[in-house]
Amino acid sequence: MKTTLLTSDHYTRSTWKNGGGVFTDIAGAHRADAAVKDWDSLLWRFASTPIVEPGPFSFMPGIDRLQMVVGGRGLVLKAPGQEFDEREPFTTVRFIGETEIVTELQAGPVEVVNLMGRRGAVEIELAALRDPGDRPLPAGTHLVYAARGDCSIRLDGEDFAISHENTLKVELAEASTLALVSGLAVLGSIQLVG
Repeated sequence: MKTTLLTSDHYTRSTWKNGGGVFTDIAGAHRADAAVKDWDSLLWRFASTPIVEPGPFSFMPGIDRLQMVVGGRGLVLKAPGQEFDEREPFTTVRFIGETEIVTELQAGPVEVVNLMGRRGAVEIELAALRDPGDRPLPAGTHLVYAARGDCSIRLDGEDFAISHENTLKVELAEASTLALVSGLAVLGSIQLVG
């Protein structure tokens, strides 16, 4: 097990693929053989971003996306023939990057976290940790993000305190157990395929 504390002071910023806003990049990975780290070489990315006005989402072919509102409320993603309901905070929605989406804000701006993964290269999960208790973690990379105030977790019997908007990156070679001790956290999980 390897743990790394990622602090908000060291997060980077990058423009949305369609130029409509700015991500706060928390963690990510690109293909090792890529000469340039860009959208084409992206394996996965965990980021937060404000959505302050209605508008289109970026077109991201080959990317699976998970999203969750962590600040504000009332977000609905509109797509042809369907909608993704994020009116309540800490609800995860899943969609593919090819989906034509336009946002609807029903109660003002929101802050969201996104976990994106290259289809066929990684499998991704995104969940809110609200209640104390054990949760199994498979081998892979896990990100525990303190989205709303400080939180603490226990990982294989060791306690970790995570300050507001910081992230604990956990790299596991084998399965483990995580327990939320206090606060509220967002857990992003990434497993390489193959």
